[in-house]
Amino acid sequence: MKNLTKLSGLTALGALTALPLWAQEATTAATEVVAEAAPVMDKGDVSWMMISTVLVLFMILPGLALFYGGLVRTKNMLSVLMQTTLIAAIMMIIWVIYGYSFSFGGSESAFWGGTAKLFLAGVTMESMSATFSADYVIPEFVFISFQMTFAAITPALIIGAFAERVKFSSVLVFMILWATFCYFPMAHMVWDANGLLYKHGAIDFAGGTVVHINAGVAALVGCLVIGKRVGYGKENMAPHSMVMTMIGASMLWVGWFGFNVGSNLEANGNAGLAMINTFVATAAATVAWTLLEGVLRGKASMLGAVSGMVAGLVAITPACGTIGPMGAIILGVVAAAVCYFFVTVIKIKMGYDDSLDVFGIHGIGGMIGAILTGVFSAASLGGVKGDDYSIGAQTWIQIESVALTIVWTGVISFLLYKLVDMTMGLRVDSDSERQGLDQTSHGESAYHG
Repeated sequence: MKNLTKLSGLTALGALTALPLWAQEATTAATEVVAEAAPVMDKGDVSWMMISTVLVLFMILPGLALFYGGLVRTKNMLSVLMQTTLIAAIMMIIWVIYGYSFSFGGSESAFWGGTAKLFLAGVTMESMSATFSADYVIPEFVFISFQMTFAAITPALIIGAFAERVKFSSVLVFMILWATFCYFPMAHMVWDANGLLYKHGAIDFAGGTVVHINAGVAALVGCLVIGKRVGYGKENMAPHSMVMTMIGASMLWVGWFGFNVGSNLEANGNAGLAMINTFVATAAATVAWTLLEGVLRGKASMLGAVSGMVAGLVAITPACGTIGPMGAIILGVVAAAVCYFFVTVIKIKMGYDDSLDVFGIHGIGGMIGAILTGVFSAASLGGVKGDDYSIGAQTWIQIESVALTIVWTGVISFLLYKLVDMTMGLRVDSDSERQGLDQTSHGESAYHG
């Protein structure tokens, strides 16, 4: 009995001695559970998103500016550079004042983000934005900056349709209005969890509807409202510098990796898929356009090659995160063929003056890419969507999203063009147009001697 009492005492003492260890283990386990539940800000993701943001800026300045600048006549080179530069700068300012809030402000509305984040209210160094992985976040300032570059380049795309004949001040005012009533609502509808097309299940990985169809339709409406250039169809209006245009197009391709791959918001396997698709779709479209031109016209041109390049980039934009590389090649070829036919046949027959083929490449290429995203996203065709994926159902959703974008931006853009035309006038006088906008609007010349 005495030994049993002693044994019990030793057991109790051992248990008391182990209590701190058990408590430490329990605390550690609880801490690990909390740590697992807390969202992770991965520095690799953050670094990639910062690089992507700068790459998209590189697309605009100098990429788009040089691409468009080389395509116009010498007397209008600086006017295109100025319009691109000022549009980008103005969009950056209004984006942080109200554009971010209108797009991603947290409103449950299907059409706009609300006013909760006007002037970036509530945004701090500690505030985070979600990514596509539940456990990973990036700083909200980085997300705001990334989306800001999209808002900066999209209106700048439009100016190519009516280059060489518009008032500088009128362009800037129109773009502010257009961003407010077309771009910000579309960004919310497609990319915000509360947005109409997001809830409807539309796939637009990096901006087929928000950027390219949106800008392309506005461009078509603009060139129809403003009218043809003086001497269109009678005078030589060939690009003044294909060297500048090729340099600009190459910068666009490089910057587009920020555009497409950055839209994944994380540096992972899906970003790698978007990257390889951006390579091969663009390459396929470049080759396809060049072959078509060589066969049908007898000579392959640099203008044709860069047109195919941009058509491929545009078409892969909505699809890059969900289709496979073989589907991307087919998509690039189809986009090049359709855009080639549109700018060389349909535009000529319809007789409108889309100066730099913004609608024919961005609008049409965006539509092709958005619709065929529904087809090539299927796993059976190399995409990432599983066995329960319906090509027919998703393609119909894609068609509906394209139709809504066309109607939304088409109607609103027409009203905004008319408003600016009635109040400020959209077009310069014919004498200024003949002399060139570089001198008449800016008092400078791109070249001397």
